[in-house]
Amino acid sequence: MNSLAQQLSNQEAAGSYTLDCSVEALRSAVDEAGFALFDTDLKGVKGKQNLLNALAVAANFPPEFGANWDALADALCDLWWHEASGYVLLLRNASDSLGLSANDREIAQDIFADTVVYWRQHKKSFWIFFA
Repeated sequence: MNSLAQQLSNQEAAGSYTLDCSVEALRSAVDEAGFALFDTDLKGVKGKQNLLNALAVAANFPPEFGANWDALADALCDLWWHEASGYVLLLRNASDSLGLSANDREIAQDIFADTVVYWRQHKKSFWIFFA
């Protein structure tokens, strides 16, 4: 197993990071580790609904996804339709604000942080990479 795939399996280190390798290297490590990759291109995404829609498409959320913050938190902490050893959310071309108001950005960041903790408690890694 390559070192990046081994790092991905480290539940205690999982969190939000700036990607410091190529997307291809990450994709390869994700495959090797048996993780699911949710690759989201946020270029030009502005506003809560557009962000939620981009995440829903990337993670192939079920049709009943409610497209609100509570539904995002529920979906990221369930993922029954993506059984995997762990999860990686790749946010490509994300601005510092994620295209959101300050309040919405804080909510999104809280959901991401809570998701990492949730999966750690369930013995799986959930990584978020900004590229």
